[in-house]
This record gives sequence, C-alpha cells and structure tokens, in this order.
Amino acid sequence: MKKLILFFVLIITVSFDSPQEDAYGVGEFFKFRIHYGIVNAGYATLEVKDATLSGKKTFHVVGRGYTTGMSRFFFKVDDLYESYIDKETRNPYQFVRKIDEGGYTKNQEGFFNQSVNKVVVKDYKHKTEKTLYVPKNTQDILSTFYYLRNHPNIDKLKIGESVAIDMFFDDETTKFKLKFIGRENITTKFGVVPAMIFRPLVQSGRVFKEQESLTVWISDDNNKVPLRIKASLAVGSIKADIEAYKGLKNPFKTKK
Repeated sequence: MKKLILFFVLIITVSFDSPQEDAYGVGEFFKFRIHYGIVNAGYATLEVKDATLSGKKTFHVVGRGYTTGMSRFFFKVDDLYESYIDKETRNPYQFVRKIDEGGYTKNQEGFFNQSVNKVVVKDYKHKTEKTLYVPKNTQDILSTFYYLRNHPNIDKLKIGESVAIDMFFDDETTKFKLKFIGRENITTKFGVVPAMIFRPLVQSGRVFKEQESLTVWISDDNNKVPLRIKASLAVGSIKADIEAYKGLKNPFKTKK
C-alpha cells in the first residue's frame, strides 16, 4: 500500500476544455474506501477549506491517506497532502507533503512564484532548499485534480483521445496524460451513477503493472466526482470506491 494517496490523486486528474461554472467549492468533502484484493486496506479523504495566504484568498485543499486494520499492522501508511490554490487563477501558491509509508518518511513544502515560473522546495527532513523552473500554469500533485475538475466540458473528447497537463512532483515536472475510454452506468453506494471512464497513462515498473494498468470512473455531471478507481499493481490489484461525500456545489445525479 505504499504511495497510497499519491496513487489516488494521480489517477483522478481529468483534463477538460473551456472553463464553465465551478465544479467545487469550500466545504466539499470526499471519503474513499480502498481495497487491496479482498482486504479493506484503508481510506483516503479530500476536503476543500477556506484560507488566506499572504493576503490572497485561496482554497486550502487537504488530502489524507491511511491504512487500517491488519493492513496497518503489516504496512502503516499515514500520508498528508495540502495545496493552497488561488481562487481566481486556480494555480497553486504552496503545497505540503508529509508522508509515512512503512517507515519511509518525507516532509516537504513547495512555494510557487507563478510570475517567474519558479518553485522553491524546502525539505525539512534533509534540511535542504532548492529553486526549480517550471512551465507556466504548472500544478502540484493535489491542485491538479481541482484545476482540471473545473473544466467540465468534455463533449469534444472522442474515445481514444488523450489529454495532458504539467504537474510538479518529486522535484520535476511531469506531463501527465489521460485517455478517454467511454461512458457507462456504474453501481455505487448511492445508487446507479452515469460515469465517464478514463485511463491514465502511467510509467510501468516499480509500482504499476503496465502503462495502462489504471482505470477511473468520474461522475458524468457538473461535479466530476471520482467514483471508482481500479489498478493492477506489480503485486496484486487495488480498488477505491466512494464511501461518503458532502458539500457538493452541484446536484449529484443518479439514475432511478
């Protein structure tokens, strides 16, 4: 279950076309149950709060991932990701990454200067600081999801087409790509929900079984709620389903 929240956030980033009405707002909350095979391995949560950072009004987004039960006994995970996002530009000002995965720890903060396309990364564990160049409008790992959710017009995407966005993670910028697969109705805890299906293109190897080993279902409405995630890993498989939600900005559509 290493990199639990990283896995979760990466595979729910979906790119759209022209911005329309906001897909999210302060008070939104998601909780997901994560299964490793048949085992209930843990949970992940995403929450949007209000904050002011250096006089700027921001969304303070908090993502957490943690193992439970026997999974926690065998491999403890406690991950925290935070992002402060400008309410006007939707670009991040600052990110926080604190992780503890089976004893592997990381404690970092990043500070974006969007006007000069730079980010300062402070590593508190190793007591280092570095300044890196990034492309214009680069997102951090968590802000990517919210930046792209806010572009809900996907009608121009055809089956098989891929989209991409620049995302900063682990001291480098990655071109993260998604491929649109199609639509279907899926059964959730809250009923049958119309969903869009996407397949992120990820690098095969240490964690994921192959380049197209991930599949994600997103609600086909103005909220763009991540409903279900499946992945084949190097060992076993993992699945996440939405367990709870509140504070959605738009009606959550289900089929009768």
